[in-house]
Amino acid sequence: MPDNLRAALAEKIDALAQDLLAQVVGVNLSGGALNARSGALRNSIQLRENNQDSALSAAIATDGSAPYAAIQEYGGKTAAHDIIPDKAKALAFIAGGKQMFARRVKHPGSQIPERSYLRSALAEKSAEIKQALSETLAEASQRAKDST
Repeated sequence: MPDNLRAALAEKIDALAQDLLAQVVGVNLSGGALNARSGALRNSIQLRENNQDSALSAAIATDGSAPYAAIQEYGGKTAAHDIIPDKAKALAFIAGGKQMFARRVKHPGSQIPERSYLRSALAEKSAEIKQALSETLAEASQRAKDST
């Protein structure tokens, strides 16, 4: 790939990736697809670029520090499990309008709906990304022709 084309594409890929990252973090994980509670999932999202050798790419993904990232993106079912107190001798909760206490509770598992924050951002931006890359390629090719 000619150097001028590579540089133009690398610059455009970086700008598009930054825009996509802003969509994921600033919109989708800030109330768009999911409401932030602790911000851990939002803080786990990273941009990784590869501009080595013949490859030019960008990836936006979680760093793995939020273990619930995948189930939020794709949906799924959590396994049944026991809930036990960690700072007291009993759990306290309201059930049927009454205050209840228990040493442990059997949670049946939960069905978590899909709340795509990554794939939905990419789907929303894909036409814009394709058009911008095509235009950048055409402009760089034209400049190369004009300079010869």
